[in-house]
Amino acid sequence: LSCLEGSRSPSAPMKIKELYRRRFPRKPLAPSHLPMLHTQAGPLPAPTTEGQLPYGHSSSPMAAAFLPPRPGAKQEVDVEHGTPPVQPLHPDVTMKRLPFYHVYDELIRPTTLASSTSQRFEEAHFTFALTPQQVQQILTSRDLLPGAKCDYTIQVQLRFCLCETSCPQEDHFPPNLFVKVNGKLCPLPGYLPPSKSGAEPKRPNCPVNITPLARLSATVPNSLVVNWSSELGRSYSLSVYLVKQLTAVALLQKLRAKGIRNPDHSRALIKEKLTADPDSEIATTSLRVSLLCPLGKMRLRVPCRATTCSHLQCFDAALYLQMNEKKPTWTCPVCDQKAPYDDLIIDGLFVEILNSCTDCDEIQFMEDGSWCPMKLKKEKQETGQTPVFSGIEG
Repeated sequence: LSCLEGSRSPSAPMKIKELYRRRFPRKPLAPSHLPMLHTQAGPLPAPTTEGQLPYGHSSSPMAAAFLPPRPGAKQEVDVEHGTPPVQPLHPDVTMKRLPFYHVYDELIRPTTLASSTSQRFEEAHFTFALTPQQVQQILTSRDLLPGAKCDYTIQVQLRFCLCETSCPQEDHFPPNLFVKVNGKLCPLPGYLPPSKSGAEPKRPNCPVNITPLARLSATVPNSLVVNWSSELGRSYSLSVYLVKQLTAVALLQKLRAKGIRNPDHSRALIKEKLTADPDSEIATTSLRVSLLCPLGKMRLRVPCRATTCSHLQCFDAALYLQMNEKKPTWTCPVCDQKAPYDDLIIDGLFVEILNSCTDCDEIQFMEDGSWCPMKLKKEKQETGQTPVFSGIEG
């Protein structure tokens, strides 16, 4: 500058003003200049002065477009357009195994139906995809059920349960549940009649077959939309499986394949029941049991009972499995205690008795484990009187 002033040239003041304006512009650059500035000089620094809007929330879309990226910026911008989706939680929830279904694959692992808002009615979105092999498995299983309209033995199964990790969970529907599969409302089990007046009706807790609504394609994923009512202090879990539906005949074959329990087990149980108790005034010296199934009142064909049962009386395995295929309760018809499929055994002693005694429907066990057939007297049969049995089983 001193050189320019010394030369006294008329162009010196013009040059000084031009340099000054370049260094200190009077007005901020217009938005139209921003692309040029971004291309030539790189991205603008983030505003740090007071009075500026927070990062990612600039009122100028043009300015926001040229702010430098930082970790988490995309999530903050998404918040501007709506609440970000809640990340699914995968606790160590285990679903109880269902005897009539064999699990091939886990399409959606047990996932918490987390509450995303403070509203009473919640909504959650899920997606799952099928592999080409899984699609082929489903399609080829359609003809295995004779006379069925659109049933598959290999199915896409939806299950709900309480979000509890202490033990395997049984099926349990959330309240006011609605499910849409690929945009179509999924039919759920109908409500049971209330057990008492004033009680809310409930659905039977069971898995849901969503195969008819699923896209049997390996290229297009399937979507699930679940609506339910939130409950204070209680959360639920959702899971989807690829399963094969089994029949009562198949379960009976599996039960037979386990083998027949040694008759000595039942003989030991008989001796234990008939052992004289010194504190008891009545000594039981014999035990009578029926060879008729308590379910169908017909002669036993496959005598079985649960290992958890303490009685000797058996029920017919084929009829028991058929009844649970229609309505799975897995309750012993003799003692009304739980008799799950995995605990069933075929009694070898009763198999021997049924094969050797074909002309009677009742037998009597002795203290040493032996047995003898019992026949009702003709006069009692004619009059319809029921004989009075002594012993524990009677």
